[in-house]
Amino acid sequence: MDNYFDTIIVGAGAGGLYTAMCMPRTARILVLCKREETVCNSHLAQGGIAGVYKPTDDDSTALHSEDTFIAGGFKNNPDSVRILVNEAASEIENIINAGVDFDRDETGEYDRTLEGGHSRRRIFHHRDSTGAEITRVIRENVKSRDNITFMENALMCRIAHTDEGFALDILKDDEHFTVTAPYVVLATGGIGRVYDFTTNSAIATGDGIAAAYELGAEIKNLSLIQFHPTAYHDSSRECFLISESVRGEGAYLLNCNKERFMHNYDERLELAPRDVVSKSIMLEARRTGSDDFYLDITRMDRDYLSNRFPMIFEFLLTQGIDMSKDLIPVFPCQHYLMGGINVDSDAMTGIAGLYAVGECSHTGVHGNNRLASNSLLEALVFGHRAANSIAEGLNEAHEPFSYTFVQPEGAVHIPTGIRTQIRHVMQQAYFVIPDKQKAIEGFEKVSDIKHDLETVNYIIDRDYVEARSLATAAYIILKEVI
Repeated sequence: MDNYFDTIIVGAGAGGLYTAMCMPRTARILVLCKREETVCNSHLAQGGIAGVYKPTDDDSTALHSEDTFIAGGFKNNPDSVRILVNEAASEIENIINAGVDFDRDETGEYDRTLEGGHSRRRIFHHRDSTGAEITRVIRENVKSRDNITFMENALMCRIAHTDEGFALDILKDDEHFTVTAPYVVLATGGIGRVYDFTTNSAIATGDGIAAAYELGAEIKNLSLIQFHPTAYHDSSRECFLISESVRGEGAYLLNCNKERFMHNYDERLELAPRDVVSKSIMLEARRTGSDDFYLDITRMDRDYLSNRFPMIFEFLLTQGIDMSKDLIPVFPCQHYLMGGINVDSDAMTGIAGLYAVGECSHTGVHGNNRLASNSLLEALVFGHRAANSIAEGLNEAHEPFSYTFVQPEGAVHIPTGIRTQIRHVMQQAYFVIPDKQKAIEGFEKVSDIKHDLETVNYIIDRDYVEARSLATAAYIILKEVI
């Protein structure tokens, strides 16, 4: 059966790709990429990947663990943190051996940088486009394998769980088709598009989380949302991120009066964890009555900045800003999700055969707030564990099976503006400092939208799937907080 696979991986960011790369070469694997292959949050990751590669007198896995707990408000899952920091070295070495080109210093050693919340320089990076480098290398590895089918512009519309395994309704080139497998890995990224402004790519509509929720999987701590303090401040829906590592290399945060202010809020200054810096900006905005904030790294040499941060440097030039001479306007926006589909230490959900890796999963490793550059590491560590767990299960016999999804007749297209309504609700009700009353009002509105999408006979296309996913995500988030 051409449409039957041993494992279906939904999502082609770092988590999904690395899971596929770590699977046995004898397994028939389908990797579904929602849009073009580079449209994913992992590709956008600038700063790097954290990890103690070779413990020294200066750094250790114990220190990495301590920094992770501090950033997470000590609400992290201790077992997950232990796994993350202890397996970091082997996964980093694995991708280096696969061809990932991390920056080196003049002595030839890996050039590690510093980011907010880290007590040591342990961030491996490829200039300021680390995610693009990592996903490029892993993707090339995956696409070179005869046992893996890589499919772009393929949207998961529905998922069904049967005694034999899972069936997925896929939309590609305006046509629906069904694929089946005993194992499914959800690696669909976050929920950034539930907000008016986000650093996330267009795929981040919470599709995997919504699908798992409808199957009955536990969704945990979806209201734990990270707002990055230094997104480039303009009116774009997809905000360009000014990496944490810019502050790690010495940038100052300034208010509307061009004055430093972080000393009034936290002794760690600009290198406090992201939630602390974002909240500090919002409190300073209230104090000054202005949303104008800036990053200042003008004391650094132009050649250094253009070489260390080429992507950021070039982007800012297109905006008329030379970061070696000019201030960079910044403001917090939605960036990351700490909650998601609850999984165990092997990335398995409570539903047999269903796994979740990367941002859509909840391993508990991040606690209440993710430490910078632990996200790519989490995707690799738990993606590899998912692959190992599935490989063990594939030793058992699994029979191919088919499944038929009923396509609705006489269906109509969803009304325009539904996703915009949801985004406005979330932006007003649950930003850096939540508004309780607006959250209550927003929950009622989102509940009505969700009910409408579930009961009216709408055409199952991209607009419908993404609107329903966003409504489900917003519903779960606001239900947790009111």
